[in-house]
Amino acid sequence: MEREKKEKIALFRFGVIAPLIAIKKTEKGERERRIREITQVQWDIPYSGRSFICRSAVLEWLGRYEASGRKLESLYPKDRADQGRSRVLDPETAQSLVTLKQEFKNASLPALIKIAHERKMLSPDFKTSFQTLYRLFQRHGLENPEPRENHQAFEAELVNDLWQSDAMHGPCVLEGGKLRKAYLFAFLDDYSRLIPHAEFYLRENLENYVDAFLKALAKRGLPRKLYLDNGPSFRSHHLAHGCASLGIALIHARAYRPQGKGKIERWFLTLQTQWLPTLPKNLPLAGLNEKLQDWIDTQYHQTPHSTTGQKPLERFLGHLHLLRPAGPNLPEAFRFRTQRKVASDRTVSLAGRLFEAPVGLIAKTVTLLWHPSRPERIEVFYQERPHGFLVPLERHVNYRLRSRTPSKDSGQGPQPTPPPQSGKLFGTERSES
Repeated sequence: MEREKKEKIALFRFGVIAPLIAIKKTEKGERERRIREITQVQWDIPYSGRSFICRSAVLEWLGRYEASGRKLESLYPKDRADQGRSRVLDPETAQSLVTLKQEFKNASLPALIKIAHERKMLSPDFKTSFQTLYRLFQRHGLENPEPRENHQAFEAELVNDLWQSDAMHGPCVLEGGKLRKAYLFAFLDDYSRLIPHAEFYLRENLENYVDAFLKALAKRGLPRKLYLDNGPSFRSHHLAHGCASLGIALIHARAYRPQGKGKIERWFLTLQTQWLPTLPKNLPLAGLNEKLQDWIDTQYHQTPHSTTGQKPLERFLGHLHLLRPAGPNLPEAFRFRTQRKVASDRTVSLAGRLFEAPVGLIAKTVTLLWHPSRPERIEVFYQERPHGFLVPLERHVNYRLRSRTPSKDSGQGPQPTPPPQSGKLFGTERSES
């Protein structure tokens, strides 16, 4: 199975068990309640025709994740032991049962199986679980109608338990002598209503969103869940993998049901009615962000919230002992993956710059992991194995090195050693004499 498919399956499994990770083993009642909720929900399982998850699978994934020290790789799917062999419910039998269910819509599963045997639609030794048949009928729209949703108000129980995030179209800013549209990315802690970070950018894309997210994590620690809508940038595999690597469950609002993001939407409304009208026109982007941060720090965070009755910053700081620190290598979790072929002179081009790869990788297609905030820290992989980091190309150093090496075809003896030169070659310093 391809690595990207394994990663997507692992991300899905992490999203399933994420609500169970923070529950202590002593809280068995709460744990069982959440497991029941997981097994009763219909899921969109990647690369599978199934839509329900059994209790044993949930416990297996949770056990593997905890036993590995909470590594995402532990949730990668294992290769099937029965690869190439047919399953119990073959396509012809499945279609026969679906047709029968359409004829007897209100029949129970035992009654349906009995009718199928009487009509000789099933072999005498046919055996399968009711759960398998239930999932089959669910996929064909033969389930009971869904109950109406309950849109009750909710609030996270602790700080950094849930962050809401979204994007907002902002005012025009003056950049490079031209007026350009600004876009705001913001994060809101559901419990305290604190804003971990908010910043305007010139483009509404994934790279800028990740930049804002990393700044929020560095300032306020790691949340347990991040709640987003279904925008293209928010549904990316890159964002999901980075969040899972940090132990953050990524949750998306259902299409056409924005009620879950009500708090961040209300904050945007406050911003539009109380702050934006006070701004002078045609600010530069840096000036706009400076004024935004000043308003958040001196006005919003210091004003009692109408719902909680507390100042957002005061409510957040009252639970500092619960925060998970972000650590120094945050960008590593959100590195981009790019493939390049190493040229015969060992060079690799990335983001308009040339780097040198190890000699053993010449003419090979390698995978590079890198992040825009650390353009010189590029890790190279070949066949899923690490081969260190690329070195920025320094042509003048390579020229000096080559000029000191006598040609094998010159027929000349050893040449006098020239005076030492200054420079850096693959981490080795040469100093002036």
